[in-house]
Amino acid sequence: MLVVGLGRYGSAVALELTRRGTEVLAIDSRPKLVESLAGQLAHVVTADATDPETLQQLNAQDFYRAVVAIGTNVEASVLVTSLLVDLGVDTIWAKAVTPQHGRILSRVGAHHVVFPEHDMGERTAHLVSGRMLDYVEIDENFAMIKTTPARDFVGIPLGESRLRSKFGVTVVAVKSSGEQFTYATAETVLTYDDTITVVGTIDDIERFTNWL
Repeated sequence: MLVVGLGRYGSAVALELTRRGTEVLAIDSRPKLVESLAGQLAHVVTADATDPETLQQLNAQDFYRAVVAIGTNVEASVLVTSLLVDLGVDTIWAKAVTPQHGRILSRVGAHHVVFPEHDMGERTAHLVSGRMLDYVEIDENFAMIKTTPARDFVGIPLGESRLRSKFGVTVVAVKSSGEQFTYATAETVLTYDDTITVVGTIDDIERFTNWL
């Protein structure tokens, strides 16, 4: 995996990929930043990724996947993305800081455009506004949350709770105290100490959590 740009987002991506056993080549133009990560990343180099010859010398064309984590320098972000497209990288994730930036990245060939700050802001807003323990937006209008069961759903099988007919959401997994998550079934009986994973449209999830 190729990661270009080692700010907070790029560093986090590169370090997590490395932790998971993925071989990473990380590139940034700032020597001090590269030096600070040298002990944590096996392959990290100081280089100007906006130079096509430099990318070729680093064998960027041999990578199937790349993350362009350059954010504030929009020109560099777009240029690097387009160069990786020209080099034939199969799948490119690119960080955007504004919707306009994201549209440009898509037009030059980025396969996936991510908005880390915006997404984190939305996630935090959902978490602080209710009883959610975690929130993940799966699609444009679909989300998954982690929460605790309300009193009305404790002590009876999920199949009898009418949760889906009332709120349009589904409990897909449950974790009892001291145990791991397991799939929920119609026969699952929740307790107050359980943690549940619930999926549904964003509107239904909001309605459900506001009721909690």
